[in-house]
Amino acid sequence: MKTFTVVALAALAVATSAIDIDWSQVKPIEEFDHYWQRLPAELQFLRHARPSQRIVNGQEAVPGQFPYQIALLSNFAAGGGLCGGTVITNNYILTAAHCVVDGSGAVATDGTAILGAHNRVTNEPTQQRIGFVQSGVSVHPSYNPTLIRNDIATVRLNTPAVFNDRVQPIALPARSDARTFAGMVGTASGFGRTSDALPGASDVLMYTNNPVMTNAACVSAWNIILVSDQNVCLDATGGRSVCNGDSGGPLTVQDNGNSLEIGIASFVSAQGCASGIPSVWVRVSFYRDFIEQNSDYVFGA
Repeated sequence: MKTFTVVALAALAVATSAIDIDWSQVKPIEEFDHYWQRLPAELQFLRHARPSQRIVNGQEAVPGQFPYQIALLSNFAAGGGLCGGTVITNNYILTAAHCVVDGSGAVATDGTAILGAHNRVTNEPTQQRIGFVQSGVSVHPSYNPTLIRNDIATVRLNTPAVFNDRVQPIALPARSDARTFAGMVGTASGFGRTSDALPGASDVLMYTNNPVMTNAACVSAWNIILVSDQNVCLDATGGRSVCNGDSGGPLTVQDNGNSLEIGIASFVSAQGCASGIPSVWVRVSFYRDFIEQNSDYVFGA
């Protein structure tokens, strides 16, 4: 019987102030105690494992290709963390709960959302670096980090984003949209790790296209209880996958010529991002009520 352990994608720790970022301090969050404190004792041996962690066959995005994509920097007592996220309105960001909650359950004290970036380490003219505070973070009340359930959060920006060619909100599935999206081509994007040889995250925005799986096929691939109706999975054939640093970022499909976010990057197998085991995402349509109650996004009928 196949059994797999998981690693959250949450990602890369950084030392940062609200706006000025010392990118030379970026390192994997797996080196921090609070990352491991949330996992059961039988998984602690993975702390010293070195699985393959790279996105194979990913491509560099064209600047402005994904105007909804952000880099999210969250500050905790033990350091900072780099994740992904998406713009859903000019006031709110959608991301994963584990991007804004540490191993003790403490919510990030504050942080910065970098919108409109192609190269996150350069303060590009297209970027909007907007801060957020702890009171602006809304984590799902039933978030369970051990079982990786309800891994979703919204973040209210301190000041509204300005929409332009490089910064645009993403559409979310309407309330009447009952599709599972299985068989459609999914696009995953983010600033996460791209190579074993490069311990930090990617400077530039990367993406890959893979088929969205049925949940039955995903459960069969994992053969454990971590995948449920609240998830959607992306095929990882060829090792094309999200990786450390991509947490909270979007899984989108094309819908009548527009991008539609159907998933939020949640976790991959501890065997490595390039293992070919499907990546698992939060299914956005499962959480319409939470999103609407914790942001100013209004779902279409």
